[in-house]
Amino acid sequence: MPNRDKSGKQKHISSYYKIENGKLKRLLPICDRCGPGYFMADHGNRYTCGHCGFTKYKAVKNSSEKNSKERIYSSD
Repeated sequence: MPNRDKSGKQKHISSYYKIENGKLKRLLPICDRCGPGYFMADHGNRYTCGHCGFTKYKAVKNSSEKNSKERIYSSD
C-alpha cells in the first residue's frame, strides 16, 4: 500500500529520487533557506520553494537561446 498522509492523499516521495548504481540521487534541488528535506518545485525557467517562497532562476545555456526569445523588429 502506498504511503499516505493524514488526509488520505498519496505521497509522491519516489518522484524526488532516482536510484543509480545502488545510490539515491536527488532529482530536484534543496532549498538554500530551509535546508535538507525541503525540495524546490521545477517551474520551467526557475525553481521555487513551497515552504518559504525562495526562487532560484535557472541559468541560460546559450546566448542564442536568450536572443531567440527577444523580438527584433526592422523598419523595412
